[in-house]
Amino acid sequence: MSEKTNSPIHLRPRFTIDLQVDKEQVLSKFKKVLKDTDSRFPSRFVDGHIIIDVPKKEEHFWSPQLHLEVVDTSENTTILKGLFGPKPQVWTLFMFIHTAVGIAFLVFSVMLYAKWRLDESIIFPLMMTIFLPLFWMLLYFLGRIGKSTGHGQMNDLHDLMTNILNN
Repeated sequence: MSEKTNSPIHLRPRFTIDLQVDKEQVLSKFKKVLKDTDSRFPSRFVDGHIIIDVPKKEEHFWSPQLHLEVVDTSENTTILKGLFGPKPQVWTLFMFIHTAVGIAFLVFSVMLYAKWRLDESIIFPLMMTIFLPLFWMLLYFLGRIGKSTGHGQMNDLHDLMTNILNN
């Protein structure tokens, strides 16, 4: 089992694992452990996708979720693609705010240029074109703080996955 990961800088770390078993064996291993009544990790199975959540008692706003995709490459080899990230609702909210900040930056940049060319007061659009990138950086660092807050839970999910694969 060889695991390849992307850069630790990313807010949503991804990895791939090459396995020497077929897709159905991988899925049955996960179903056997996660559908057990003693499993503390809630999970969902949809086709070749497995979504594993943090236990409800330990869940907070920044809690991660592990999304696994099991892909058949040949008869006895499978690639397991994994993605750690926040719940979809949190990620959607975060992306909406990022998009709104980006659009507002473009609008205020155009307003700044227009007011500058018309020799009108440029104080407000200039302040906004300076403030919005700073706000965007604040959002980025909040995301990094959220990722570090859920890092222990990410390790728990990763350990669960490797235990299932090794048994």
